[in-house]
Amino acid sequence: MNDKRRVRVAAVTEIPAGEGRVVEAEGVTLALFNVEGAFYAIDNRCAHRGGPLGEGELEGRVVTCPWHAWRWDVTTGANANNPAVRVACYPVRVEGGAVLVEVG
Repeated sequence: MNDKRRVRVAAVTEIPAGEGRVVEAEGVTLALFNVEGAFYAIDNRCAHRGGPLGEGELEGRVVTCPWHAWRWDVTTGANANNPAVRVACYPVRVEGGAVLVEVG
């Protein structure tokens, strides 16, 4: 049985290319990013000290945590310096101008 649900978290027009936002999906706080028109969602909490990744600076596909400058690839959740360290990634789909994230 699949308990995963797709939840609308934003409109495509709300997040310009090269930017990210903090969004909520059924009680889960996520960092949602637009990388050249493709959307990616990762856990909003940096694995280092819990900084808000959705508030970090996005360069290409790498976001820098605003608290301690740890860097994360938003497409994989891997740390840019040590890929063995990861944050959770969530599947994203765009339908009818809405950004949907699979959670559960």
